[in-house]
Amino acid sequence: MISSFAGSWSRAVRQIGRTALALCIAGGSALAVAHDNDRHGSSMLALGDSVVYGYITADGPAYLNPSNFLGYPEIVGDALRLDVANASCPGETTSGFLSLTGDDNGCRTFRANFPLHERYTTTQFDYALAYLGANKRKTKLVTVSLGANDGFRLLAACKNDPACIQAGLPATLGMIFANLNTTLSNIRATGFKGVLMVVNYFSLDYGDASQTGLTVALNQALAGAAAANSAVVADAFTAFQQAAAPAGGKTCFAALLNGNPANQTQCDVHPSLSGQRLLAKTVEATYRAVRRGDD
Repeated sequence: MISSFAGSWSRAVRQIGRTALALCIAGGSALAVAHDNDRHGSSMLALGDSVVYGYITADGPAYLNPSNFLGYPEIVGDALRLDVANASCPGETTSGFLSLTGDDNGCRTFRANFPLHERYTTTQFDYALAYLGANKRKTKLVTVSLGANDGFRLLAACKNDPACIQAGLPATLGMIFANLNTTLSNIRATGFKGVLMVVNYFSLDYGDASQTGLTVALNQALAGAAAANSAVVADAFTAFQQAAAPAGGKTCFAALLNGNPANQTQCDVHPSLSGQRLLAKTVEATYRAVRRGDD
């Protein structure tokens, strides 16, 4: 049931690996949250993977400046008038998010060679806790998008063998749930009182039952962890499904994904600018709905 989506996930693994160029950014920086204390407005903290980062495959020297990449957090921040701390890292898994020795799908290689939107040498998890420790009163929204790279690792380990993937899927989903539960519960433990939001994943082709079924299974694990921690889910899955309907359910042909550098008649797995805007619209609408409910 999973073989179709397996190809897409495995291509993403190879694409992340190709970005690990020999060009190295010298030095490093300690956890950087002090600059946020100098801001006078409300803020948003965005956590996650390449989708959150605004990643574009095979973009060469552009990786030297993270400002070249626009993800949905920056669009949401403009719309809601929130200062944005986007701590995302391309290739981040739920395990690597929590530990520098956890499973990784390219984040550590990317960090070793290129700067992120935010500067830190700790885990993304530790950055998040430190940020909220310093800014929990001014932070109105925390978004989390994690889990897809755990799936990519399963597909790579199984070499896209459907039987292997089926056998390993329950453990992978269980790990995703456990790690996300740890992440969300610790965010709550900082005393953060704002909107805690999990942004789920879209299908690459809603007409492909096997591909879409795997995405649904992943999103169910995310929703379970969100519910356990009084977090809301921004339903990117449904938003992309509706937008892709005129294109026969194909997210690529709805112009929601970036082109595949290896084959410009196809797309890779990362949202295009229109895809990022749709994600932002979904996050913003979810946030506003929660705030209306609080009034």
